[in-house]
Amino acid sequence: MNFVEELKWRGMLHQMMPGTQELFDKGEMVTAYVGIDPTADSLHIGHLCGVMMLRHLQQAGHRPLALVGGATGMIGDPSGKSQERNLLTEETLRHNVACIKKQLSHFLDFESDAPNAAELVNNFDWMKDFTFLDFAREVGKRITVNYMMAKDSVKRRLNGEAQDGMSFTEFTYQLLQGYDFLHLYKEKGCRLQMGGSDQWGNITTGTELIRRTLGAEAEAFALTCPLITKADGKKFGKTEQGNVWLDRERTSPYQFYQFWLNVGDEEAERYIKIFTSLPHAEIEQLIAEHRADPARRILQKRLGEEVTCLVHTRADYEMALEATNILFGKATKESLLRLDEQTLLDVFAGVPHYEVDRSQVVGAKAVDVLAEATPCFASKGEMRKLTQGGGVSLNKEKLQQFDQLITDADLLDGKYIIAQQGKKKYFLLIVK
Repeated sequence: MNFVEELKWRGMLHQMMPGTQELFDKGEMVTAYVGIDPTADSLHIGHLCGVMMLRHLQQAGHRPLALVGGATGMIGDPSGKSQERNLLTEETLRHNVACIKKQLSHFLDFESDAPNAAELVNNFDWMKDFTFLDFAREVGKRITVNYMMAKDSVKRRLNGEAQDGMSFTEFTYQLLQGYDFLHLYKEKGCRLQMGGSDQWGNITTGTELIRRTLGAEAEAFALTCPLITKADGKKFGKTEQGNVWLDRERTSPYQFYQFWLNVGDEEAERYIKIFTSLPHAEIEQLIAEHRADPARRILQKRLGEEVTCLVHTRADYEMALEATNILFGKATKESLLRLDEQTLLDVFAGVPHYEVDRSQVVGAKAVDVLAEATPCFASKGEMRKLTQGGGVSLNKEKLQQFDQLITDADLLDGKYIIAQQGKKKYFLLIVK
């Protein structure tokens, strides 16, 4: 199955220019690129469809280019936006680009000497010395204002989506992106630009600029993936806390795994094709097994495993899996001790938190800590009764005596205690 057929099967093909299929049918190595906006120092999972297109491209034997828009990131792209973006400094952009390349290296082979090794390019490198007069003469005269005005992204902004209209800076964005394609066509032999469906207008401006600059025989092509949405039609990758990031400092591996684990059945069937490189036969088998017994959540678990291992590491996945089992399965104190501090806090983020002074905890009776210093139990009598019935645990260990003394050994990471009432009621004590 060639690259285009692969995308079709995975539900990753939205639109392509005539001739794109034939380009890949020739059996030659094709160079293609995806543009990535470097306005943050991390990708989020909204970027993943484009990144996975590059991954599938490379796995099919073709050459991927990841273009970070160091220059265009200083301007902002009006596509799908109703507000102009904040402009970034060169120093910030260079930092962001370095962070993004590190993340992309989890998906693409940049380091090998294979002819289809991936390459990261930054349009700031060829735009920084391009004067306005040169740009007007070499690019501006090739594309008419009428052509640019006809693009949906421009029409939406001019027809009232933005309160303040559209700046000239943003209006020129499609010319800048078009010039990127022309530059990569001439310097890297790049014949195809890919992106999300909202980029169709900008991408086809690039193919038109190439044709008008180099002649009709200069063939360039465009291909887009659908914008991924959730089953309810809402934007993919957004949670109540915001974006789901690839940077572990922004979204911990546990939270990342939980996102995939909690997608719906319909979403899981789509996502496992789009966001993993699992073979077709294995995916079909997983889907069949899942449909036979949806309660086991086979698809969600495998999806979470594959994407978490790809973005982070297998060790991160295993910790996320163990952390998940702490709330919903059997676990021990050793399980808690294996968690790093951030994962521990993520796991118990939704349970009541109580801060308590160390002097009130270390050397004190458990009943005094849980029924007086904190309101984990309504009264000492209630705690005594539950403890006698085996219904109270500290750090996943049954409390043997309600007046048992708490020691430093009971403090996880030197400052946390997990109290549990029954099977599902948890409390997090933060010892100051």
